[in-house]
This record gives sequence, C-alpha cells and structure tokens, in this order.
Amino acid sequence: MMTTFLLIIAGLFFPEANKRLLFENATYEPQIKSVQLYNLSGQPARSHAPAVTHIGQSRLVLEFDDLQNDINSYYARLIHCNYDWTASNLRDLDFMRDYNEFNVNDYVYSNNTYTPYVHYTFRVPGVKLPGNYLLIVYRDGNKSDLILSHRIMVFDNKTSLEKDNQLSGALTLRSTNQQLNFIVDYKGIEIVNPFQSVHVVVRQNFRWDKSKLDVQPSFVREDRNQIEYRLFGDDKHFEAGNEFRFVDFRSLNFPGQNTARIDKSSRPFHLWVQPDESREHQVYSQYTDINGQFSIENLDNGRDINAADYADVTFTLQSKEVSGQVYIMGEFNQWRKESNNQMQFNTANQSYTSTILLKQGWYNYAYEVVSDNLPAYFFEGSHYETENIYEVFFYYRPFQPNADLLIGYFQLPVNVR
Repeated sequence: MMTTFLLIIAGLFFPEANKRLLFENATYEPQIKSVQLYNLSGQPARSHAPAVTHIGQSRLVLEFDDLQNDINSYYARLIHCNYDWTASNLRDLDFMRDYNEFNVNDYVYSNNTYTPYVHYTFRVPGVKLPGNYLLIVYRDGNKSDLILSHRIMVFDNKTSLEKDNQLSGALTLRSTNQQLNFIVDYKGIEIVNPFQSVHVVVRQNFRWDKSKLDVQPSFVREDRNQIEYRLFGDDKHFEAGNEFRFVDFRSLNFPGQNTARIDKSSRPFHLWVQPDESREHQVYSQYTDINGQFSIENLDNGRDINAADYADVTFTLQSKEVSGQVYIMGEFNQWRKESNNQMQFNTANQSYTSTILLKQGWYNYAYEVVSDNLPAYFFEGSHYETENIYEVFFYYRPFQPNADLLIGYFQLPVNVR
C-alpha cells in the first residue's frame, strides 16, 4: 500500500509515523538528548560557535545521545530553505555534490553510566550553494521516522558590513532594550531591485526565538551600492535581557557552583539546583556567561566524556504565582517552550519547580514567562548593559537560481567583556 504524504504550509506531515517535520531545531522522540550542532572553530569547548559555516568549509558537526542500550541505523539529509525557513523549490542536484542521504555511523557507547546511551557524531557534508539548510535525521532510511531536525546556515560573503553606533528610538526603551544600526555594502555583487530581492534577518545569542525576520532597510543607495538599516521602529528593538544564570554539575561526586544537594539513592541521581529568586527589581550585575549555551563535561571517572552520566535536575524559582506560564529555558532544550520544561507552581512552598533529565556539564539557563500582561523577562529583568551577541544574515534572491542565497554573515557583539 502506497504511503500518502501531505504537504502543509508549516511543515511536512507524515501520516505513517505521525511525526510532523518542523523547519526548526527540534527532536521527535523523548530519548534523543543533548543535541548540539556547532562549527569546529577552535573556540573553547564551553562556548560552541553557532551552526554557521563558509561555503568552502565543512566544519559543522552534529552530536546527540540516544538513551538506548544498542545502536540504531540513522540517516541524514539536507533540505534547502528560503530565508524564512520554508522549503525552497531547488532540487537536491541543485545544491548537493553527492547523493542526498548519509549514514550516521560514528557512534560510541556510554561507559559505566547509570543511564545507558549511544553517543552519535555526524560531520555535515558540504554544499554547492550558500543559504539556509535544514538537517534532518531519521531511522532506517525511512524519512517519515524522524529523530531530529536542526537549522544550519552556509554563507559566501559577497558583502561587507559597517556598524553605526548612533542610538535612536524611544528614550524610555534605552534602559531595557538594545538597538542595532548598520550599513551593508554590496559592491562585490550586482543586486537587482534590492527592495524586493534582499532579505535581512537579525538574531540574538544564536536564538531563532529571539530573531527579527525580514528587517526592512531605511535607505537604499544604489549609486553607492549600499543599504542602510537605521532608526528601527520599536518592534525592531531587542529586549536586552540579563546575563544568564548558570549551574555547574560537571562532577556528580562533588557538584559545583549553584548546586544545592544530590540524592544518589535514586537512579538516575537526583540533583537540586540552588533555589533562585526573581531579578525583576535588582540592578544589573556584570558577570561572564555563555549566552544560554551548555557544555558537556565530566570531572569524574578520569574525565572520560563517554562516562558523563545523566541526572534528574530540579530547578526552583521562589516566587508568588503569576498569571501565565513559566518555562526554564536554554540551549539544552533548544529554546522550545514545551510541557517538559514548563514549571509547576507549588502553593505550599510558594515556588515554581521543574525537573529535567540533563547530562553532566555546565549549563546556562533563564526563566521566561508567557503571559498576556507580563513581559517574557519578568523574572530576569532587562538591562541595556547586558552582553549579547547579534548576528546579521543578508540574503539575496537572484533570477537564477530562484532561491535565497546567504551572501553576508556578520557577528555584532554588544557590551563585549
């Protein structure tokens, strides 16, 4: 019997396995954990470079754990996407050098852990065209049996960027928000009708949930081959947020900073993070974070990374109950607001709690609110002094190929320490 595939606007729906492909970073089975996709840039391990690479390089690496006792037969493929992360009309042969299906066969078993897992590593293949790509991993060559999806960006810099530090906008927003003004110079490439063929995306701290899509230019100076992005409206300002909270349980024998206690009588171990309080009315406090990322590290068992174990980690936020939902957020859950990281209010203790299965390491996190009358950063505060990293993605759609090409990628750090 032939399987029917249904294409819908938001993604692809596969009736066979009841899994809907999301064009974003996501996992589709609960035993897939600790997903990281990063650029082998030589940065310190605790701060991975984002999943962005130059067209002439193949430095992107995917790592993830499958909480199973034995291996699975996993495969990967790439889907070319437009600037807004919808599937493009390009065929595989238009952007791939090889057949677009790859074995994910670099794996290692965990070493004497209470939670057994198989750790997979996959080197993302090179492509022929710059742009957005969605990497998908699936089981047994069956594209409907999805395991995970992850966004990657491949750029070919044909443009240059000049940052303009002149501030503008509502004065009342300056204490809590950050604004970027910049000029893109495209003398290296001929751009026809830039108002329609160019799209600019800006994101904060490598987060797609904190991004501005299709930022409109203030001026296009075709005589100078320049596009100016200035005087953004209030909707283009970024909430600056606060430095991320952190917890260190690289060792389960001697847990580090911001851990409260650990119960080793259960399997897996149960670790409690030091209870947090709201920072809503606190003044800005400067310290170094890793912008919401996490780092898998093991200071026990000879520092063998394959012996890094999992623990049930309980986060506690001491607060009265607020209107809306409260989530514990970080790259460890791919910034997704789902039931497994939604916090529950305990009336007796006047606190929010959430327990998440996490691998040994160093974790940044924050508490965010979804509410009709409270800001997302209600518990964290927002300060213009906060250190953040912004990225500018400059896309151009030529007549041929009829797809959005990433011809400019720039990082703009703010308040560098």
